[in-house]
Amino acid sequence: MTKVPKFFIVEASALPEIFLKVAEAKQALELGEAATVNEATRQAGISRSAFYKYKDAVRPFNDMMNGHIVTFQAMLRDEPGVLSSILNIFAANGGNILTINQTIPTGSLAAVNLSAETSGLTLSLEELVHLAGSMEGVVKFEVLAG
Repeated sequence: MTKVPKFFIVEASALPEIFLKVAEAKQALELGEAATVNEATRQAGISRSAFYKYKDAVRPFNDMMNGHIVTFQAMLRDEPGVLSSILNIFAANGGNILTINQTIPTGSLAAVNLSAETSGLTLSLEELVHLAGSMEGVVKFEVLAG
């Protein structure tokens, strides 16, 4: 029997509208745009029962990763300074590198796994991944686990 994963990453456009509305209500509460659950659910256009049913199960991806240790996987060209440029992106944006595990380059590419504390990030996780992935010498940069 196959075990069903506990979590999935799903593009927002594929989610039922109720999940997006619950996330909207939660954000209104967090930002102080609504003082009560009743007010937040009214603003989002959902019932309080729907909010309470899904509130603990729905969370935007970047919120889920903030304040946690996240592992990134990268494929880097075997060129001087490529890994250093990735580390500089983390340092400049409040990321705290905890571990680095790099394989010996084969075929002019090296696989690198980085674990970082993300609670101090000054940009979203998606922005960090995009910024690191667009650096010269970076073939691939993605979140592996968090």
